[in-house]
Amino acid sequence: MEGKQIDERAALKTAVEALDASSTTPPERGVGPDPAAGGVAADGAAKPDDNKSALPPEEIERLTDDIVAALKTVYDPEIPADIYELGLIYKVEVDDDRNVEIKMTLTAPGCPVAGEMPIWVENAVNAVPGVAGTRVDIVFDPPWDQSRMSDEARLAVGMF
Repeated sequence: MEGKQIDERAALKTAVEALDASSTTPPERGVGPDPAAGGVAADGAAKPDDNKSALPPEEIERLTDDIVAALKTVYDPEIPADIYELGLIYKVEVDDDRNVEIKMTLTAPGCPVAGEMPIWVENAVNAVPGVAGTRVDIVFDPPWDQSRMSDEARLAVGMF
């Protein structure tokens, strides 16, 4: 479980560094760029990317850690787990002006908090020091399923 969290943080860090604004394809699990567009390859190796961030690496790392922590404060009201561990976060991008774009999904298209959850996410990420603004887009492709959940979320909902 510890290794998986480190892998996901590395993927988020790569996503922030890559600033891959052209891709709309969510990663297999968690946060990160589309492997075909630079960033992380399917085997986990770094791929070259022409879009280098003007932000210093230390600032990218701090923002990455703080954004993940902020996402983990938002819980699905019907499932006792946070949205990050549930695998609802498909993509996080930070531009050079520190604006954050998040693509996320819901556990079901008819989710009763569909109108509220993006606001919760926006408020949580906007509270991160250094974030200029946040835009949250809800997507349903690919649809969410339980395979996107981390071990921590599976444990919280009693799936073990």
